[in-house]
Amino acid sequence: MQDPADAVLNSWAIPFAPTVALLLLFVLYSRGWIALQFRAPVRFPLWRLLSFAGGLGTIFVAIASPLDAFGGLLLQVHMVQHLLLMMAAPPLILGGAPYVPILSGLPRWFTREIAGPFLVWPPVKRIGHFLLNPIVSWISFTTSNVLWHLPFFYELALNSPGWHQVEHLCFLVTGILFWWHVVLPWPSRPIWPRWAMIPYLILADFQNTALGAFLTFYDRILYPTYAFGPHLWGSNPYNDQVIAGAIMWVPGSIVFLVPAAMIAVQYLSPRSRPWVPEAIGSKSVAALDAGFAPLLRKFGLAPGPVHKPFDLFKVPILGPILRSTGFRRGMQTAMLILAIGVVLDGFLGPQVSPMNLAGVLPWTHWRGLTVIALFLVGNLFCMICPFTLVRDFGRRWLPAKWAWPRLLRNKWLAVALVAIYLWAYEAFSLWNSPWLTAWIVLFYFLGAVLVDGFFQGGTFCKYVCPIGQFQFVQSLLSPLEVKVRSPDICRTCKSHDCIRGNTLRRGCELKLFQPKKKGNMDCTFCMDCVQACPHDNVGVMAVMPGKELWTGEQRSSIGAFRNRFDLTVLVSILVFGALANAAGMTAPVTSFLDWARYRVDLGRPAVIALFLAASVILLPAFVLLCAGVMSRWLGRVRGSAKPLIADFAITLAPLGFAMWLAHLIFHLFTGSHTPIPVIQRIAADLHLAQSGSPNWGITSWAVPQLLDFEIFFLDLGLLLSLYAGWRVAQRYTNTKDRSLLAFAPWALIDILFFVAAIWVIFQPMGMRGTISAQ
Repeated sequence: MQDPADAVLNSWAIPFAPTVALLLLFVLYSRGWIALQFRAPVRFPLWRLLSFAGGLGTIFVAIASPLDAFGGLLLQVHMVQHLLLMMAAPPLILGGAPYVPILSGLPRWFTREIAGPFLVWPPVKRIGHFLLNPIVSWISFTTSNVLWHLPFFYELALNSPGWHQVEHLCFLVTGILFWWHVVLPWPSRPIWPRWAMIPYLILADFQNTALGAFLTFYDRILYPTYAFGPHLWGSNPYNDQVIAGAIMWVPGSIVFLVPAAMIAVQYLSPRSRPWVPEAIGSKSVAALDAGFAPLLRKFGLAPGPVHKPFDLFKVPILGPILRSTGFRRGMQTAMLILAIGVVLDGFLGPQVSPMNLAGVLPWTHWRGLTVIALFLVGNLFCMICPFTLVRDFGRRWLPAKWAWPRLLRNKWLAVALVAIYLWAYEAFSLWNSPWLTAWIVLFYFLGAVLVDGFFQGGTFCKYVCPIGQFQFVQSLLSPLEVKVRSPDICRTCKSHDCIRGNTLRRGCELKLFQPKKKGNMDCTFCMDCVQACPHDNVGVMAVMPGKELWTGEQRSSIGAFRNRFDLTVLVSILVFGALANAAGMTAPVTSFLDWARYRVDLGRPAVIALFLAASVILLPAFVLLCAGVMSRWLGRVRGSAKPLIADFAITLAPLGFAMWLAHLIFHLFTGSHTPIPVIQRIAADLHLAQSGSPNWGITSWAVPQLLDFEIFFLDLGLLLSLYAGWRVAQRYTNTKDRSLLAFAPWALIDILFFVAAIWVIFQPMGMRGTISAQ
């Protein structure tokens, strides 16, 4: 039999999503607490930070420690878990007065654009006032406590992981509501007189005592699971129930009665004023804690000016490295070496996708890492693109003097190439053909050298490259942007080297004039403007992701989105192409396509072309047209429907990016292990290692919570698309009612797309790029 100590130590099970949420809350609170040390150190001494951290730690212990694992086997353990969630964690969290620090810790754009308007929204304020009514809080707390200890609901939570999480959430939320009036986290004010908290706590203790006494003295086993389950370490189910009742009764009563007694003592003491939580702490303690500001400033943790956003280039050590030309050239060289390896292995290696570099690196890892970089930073993979490195080398002999034809100075050629890529990927199973993949890489190098070798500027990147167009559109949702630090400096600049260049550095080859540049569209993060600027006035700055979707501003070299119908079509194809591309790998759709092939007696390329034409071009065009006409009519919008459709269609980009992110991350993690045996095979083929045969049976590194992340990304995409659509509707109308009516058709499209995306990720999907898929 396993040693009890080993059983306890091995029972830690860290839930990924809740743990990430707790860490995020701690980071936000800590960031806000640090900022408040420079503004209100007396209000937020060190003990508040420790209290909040203690509350989060208590939640973590309750849901991740052996308390959760053994709670289904021992009632007394489960009762300790409940007490931590209801009576320990909430007052500790509230002791940290988390409202102001968390708001201060959020990015300023998020507080200004989302959190602030949401918190002052009248319906939210009414709900908050209702829930924080002491009577409602007390009833919610006691009802939750009694309800979840009734046999039916208790057994439901024990036997269903989903309902168990709901139970924990109920305990935590109602606990916060209940203890809010006792702790009174600053800046809240008491609704009832302070003395009213004495009966408030005592009446709650009556309920708790009654429930604890019932469990202690009840002469039968109340919960069948414990009666028929294993009796750990010789435990008796009845004695277990008695102990659980005593735990609820005695420690629970102490938690209620101690603060009630403290309040009573304050009122009965003739020389003391009534106890108010925000008054805790003496002047000496406050003065001591105020000393944290110099210490934090010494370690470089002082917050920057409110108007000054985060600049990646200002980060110590990392910033200068990223800014240097040598770093970019080094990364491009590394990518070039990888590309050469992909081409050589694609031509010379085994023509089995998961056994070849050309089968795993471009389609699984490069695409997955690209969307992660776009989501977390920006267009990093355009910055380190090996094609432009070879192009620059080729320009030493090629003229690069021709002007790109005016007829092609738009996105229509890119639209055609993106559509061809989506078709060819499925029609010819590019992901499963190392030989074709190697040819595609070669043609990319050839195209970049020839186009930019004969035509001026970054023509290939701006007008031709399908990969670049994908990244331009998705980078509209990125959190960082190459932009000017101070517009005032640009207004006095006479040289405009950022776009013209100089004798030492070239300017922006994509014709983006930094003072008028908005967003990441057409920006490759090449940093040429950064190097050329004589005033060091260009950085990589934090921005609100997706803000450019609804501002309607004129942009350098691009203009306003509403006037770029070619860009509208490009975004539409990438959005609906994301859904079609993922759906094409699911079992129901592949079965339908196989049935269609034999039904209409057409080859796979023709069937795929018909499927994509319907799902990516014809159906979206019809839906967007109908939505535009309905939006214009319902909102009584004057003017043509074309610019309106263009403006609203751009707001679908977050949903498309979310679909690409969910889909490609699925393949990245399920196939994350595949390069290892491929590298082992190459090393053996080249006689570089004597490690024996490659380990083709290596286990995937995918985590069970992968589906949760996919749903989370789609949730974010839906929320941002809805928000962007609403902001666009407000630009076209002058009343909220008309805005809502104009927005309604587009909101319906967002929701239907989201539902379809959720359906896709819940379907069995082909494990492309892995041995199991062959």
